[in-house]
Amino acid sequence: MQVLLVASEVFPYSRTGGLADVMAALPEALVRLGLDVTVLSPWWQSLNGTPREVWRPSVARGGRLMPGDLRVGQIDEAGVKYLFLGTPEFDRPGLYAEDDVERFSRWGRQVLPTLSSMGLTFDLIHGHDWGAGLILAHARQLGLKSVYTVHNLQYQGRWNIQDGMAWSGLPESAREGVEFFGDINLMKAGLVFSDHVTTVSPTYAHEITTPEYGERLEGVLQERQAQGALSGILNGLDLERWNPATDPDIHRMTSLSGKAANIAALRHEFSLDSAPILSAVTRLVSQKGIDLLVEALHEVTQDWNVVVLGSGDPLLEAALTGWAQHPRVRYVSGMNEALAHRLYAGSDAFAMPSRFEPCGLSQMIAMRYGTLPVVRETGGLVDSVPPEVGFRFAGATAADLTRALRTARASFENIHDWKARTQRGMVLDFSWEASARQYLDVYERVLG
Repeated sequence: MQVLLVASEVFPYSRTGGLADVMAALPEALVRLGLDVTVLSPWWQSLNGTPREVWRPSVARGGRLMPGDLRVGQIDEAGVKYLFLGTPEFDRPGLYAEDDVERFSRWGRQVLPTLSSMGLTFDLIHGHDWGAGLILAHARQLGLKSVYTVHNLQYQGRWNIQDGMAWSGLPESAREGVEFFGDINLMKAGLVFSDHVTTVSPTYAHEITTPEYGERLEGVLQERQAQGALSGILNGLDLERWNPATDPDIHRMTSLSGKAANIAALRHEFSLDSAPILSAVTRLVSQKGIDLLVEALHEVTQDWNVVVLGSGDPLLEAALTGWAQHPRVRYVSGMNEALAHRLYAGSDAFAMPSRFEPCGLSQMIAMRYGTLPVVRETGGLVDSVPPEVGFRFAGATAADLTRALRTARASFENIHDWKARTQRGMVLDFSWEASARQYLDVYERVLG
């Protein structure tokens, strides 16, 4: 089976979050199941690594493109072919920007004609999140089978319908499948035109069919559910990248051996006192509920040292910067891969007070590194954090989070309970094999 996976980012070539991590691990897991897998992503100017250029048009195409405006580069890694399609819109520093709907629309309309010009064909196209949605609309026009995965329904790729239809290259007959309250919606395109929709945990698959979590697309999702074309498949974890026994950024850990050394190193790095360490590695956005943690810090710091790594909302950044003057609070702005590893290994507990969480990988990493998650009961957090390991709470309030952290602190004082929870968490199986087999089942159903 020849499968093309399409996404806006893929680790280690481009990354802003969990989508890139999935696009690094899932393709390799599918290859191990015997599939022929190609991953396609934009050729960002800031792409890590230099792809080998394998195709460039010699003539103008579509009445607009001049020679050299399109180029395709390739990197082969672990049995997976990574293709990067370059268009002028992506030839500038950074990744996402305010004109992304236009950029991904113009890029998306070039994908299938470019692959066809290269002589590349696939049995199935698997698009991921809104950046790939338009491609599945074009695939439907060509009679190609497709699967669409929602990683986060909140980010949809919307713009006014007049501009959007012009950029998309879609026929007017496809308008109903992409129009959304007067806008074009690239997420809706993927939901409507794919043969099957998946999302990244079973609980989130249910949640997004409700008004509370459906982001005004719950009607479309209810229809796909009624068709038997909506599934929830829990993401796996890259067990080689996140292996405490071989991780070069930490003191190596086998079972609980080495955990104390990592805690001591983190305590020294941030000049923390003897209280247990609670950390968070996160985007500072409303979804992640870090404002609840900030609101609760007056009480939380009575029991915990708190270290937060992340960036995003300027108001949250400012609040955390102010709190960093407190002897038990530390805040590091931005993304720092090595520090993230040290936080997972050197913390006692890990906070994820998310308002919603499609899947989440941080809680899986934390447990694998002997750190107990404190999580809200939503989405993939429900599906991956057993109550006999982590500490779960229902309400999206600072008071609920505070109560859960008090329970966690009481467990911490009971050395036998804490150790048992930690050991159970470290041996949970979050490998990609089971998830990849579920995707393969979906592919086979779609292909008949």
